Parts: sequence; C-alpha cells; structure tokens
Amino acid sequence: MIDMLTALLIIFGIYLLLLHGRVKCPKLKNLRGWSYAHRGLHNESNPENSMAAFRRAVEAGYGIELDIHLMADGNLAVIHDSSLQRTVGLDKHIEEMTAADLPHCKLAGTQECIPLFTDVLKMVERRVPLIVEIKAEGGNHNAVSEAVCAVLKEYQGVYCVESFDPRVVSYVRKHYPGFVRGQLAHNSLREKSSVPIFLRFLLTYNLMNFLTLPDFIAYRYCDRKNLSNFLCRKFWGIQGVSWTLTDEKQWKTAVDEGWIPIFENFTP
Repeated sequence: MIDMLTALLIIFGIYLLLLHGRVKCPKLKNLRGWSYAHRGLHNESNPENSMAAFRRAVEAGYGIELDIHLMADGNLAVIHDSSLQRTVGLDKHIEEMTAADLPHCKLAGTQECIPLFTDVLKMVERRVPLIVEIKAEGGNHNAVSEAVCAVLKEYQGVYCVESFDPRVVSYVRKHYPGFVRGQLAHNSLREKSSVPIFLRFLLTYNLMNFLTLPDFIAYRYCDRKNLSNFLCRKFWGIQGVSWTLTDEKQWKTAVDEGWIPIFENFTP
C-alpha cells in the first residue's frame, strides 16, 4: 500500500503539473522593460479607455493595457464594463451596440466616445506595446477571441492578449499559438460572485494552467503571494504581471520582484 508520505508527494506532483505554463516564449521579451498605463493614462478630463487617454500614454512613453468587447455587428469596442451605466450613464450593454452607436456614447461627461479597437491600433502605430484584455460575456468566448485575434494578426506592433476566462486563453493557445497569452487572476474567494466557488478556487490557484499554458500570469498586486502564484513564477519560471499598482511604492516593489507593472492614478 502507498504510505501517507508517498501519497502526499504524488498529490503535490500533480498539483505542480496543473500549474505548468509555456516558458521561454521569445516574443515575451518585447513586453518586458515597460510600464503599462491601466486603461490608458487617464484622468478626469481624459476618461479611461478613451482615445485621449491612449494618446497621453503613447506621448509619455508608456505601454497600454486596454479592454475589448464584441459588439452586435461584429466590431470590437474598447471599454471595461459590459454595462454602459458607469462609464456612459446609459442603461444598455456594449454587446447590444454597433459601431454606428459609439459616437453617441460619451465617456464620463466628456466629448470622448467609446473607441473602436481598430482605431486605437491605428493611433498607436506600433509605438508602444499593448496588453489586450479580452472580455467574454454571455458565452461569447470563442467569438470574441476570434474577432480580437483576427484583428491583431494583421497588426505589426508588440502586443499580448489576456483574459480572466480560461476558455479565451485556451482558444488563443489552440488557434493562435504564436500569440503571447496570459491568464488574469486574483483571489476571487474573498469576494461575492455568481461564479461557482469551485471554479473560483481553480482560478484563484491557477489550476487551469494545464489547459491554457499561459506565457504569463497577471495577478492582482495585493493577492500575489499565494502559493500557486509563487510556484508558477519560481518553480516553472512563468512571467508575472502585477495589476493595478496605485503608487510609487507598489510599482517599485513589483518591479524589484520581477513583475511587469500595470499602473493607474500616478506616473512612475
């Protein structure tokens, strides 16, 4: 019979295998050495995920993190929330909208409107790297993943894709293996959520990595010290990305620890 120690070693070995990602992706080096402005370099007059915020980031020499949703007409909108209530004051969801609606969707009471992803890429013009978060809503994970990747494969700049949804990361792994891909994560067990607790446990502890084989783990800064995240980085050598850093001390700590930094509400 297997003794207790042997059983524990086997269980720990399986645990380590579940955490495995893809390491030594050659394109990953192009994303290192930059600080990334979370939703652009935004402030009160230049709203998050606006063309103005993205221009400011480019002009200041920062990389950009942004969020993508798939709209009803197949176009891609750059906005964080599915609901337009917080950002636009409109009781609708971006997935119901079309490109023709976007000029009427003014952000935070300014003249800035929700931009199309293609327009952002044209403006950036390969000058800074991009971290593109794919937002899957209502089971559209394959459709939004394909739409984003189809646009990015024609873009000649430096970029990576990431998502909280492992189905998105898995889709990118299967259909676009040359893309740098990352799994977003945080300690979701601390929060109320409609997501089943078992799934939140798997995501919190990076136990879906064996399906997605991420090149990097983008983990929330305040939650970064869990065991799985430590093992992903120190045992398997997976690159860490830290979000969202809100002051110089957090930024310096993240950089010193080897994380790629995503910052907001200050400039490092």
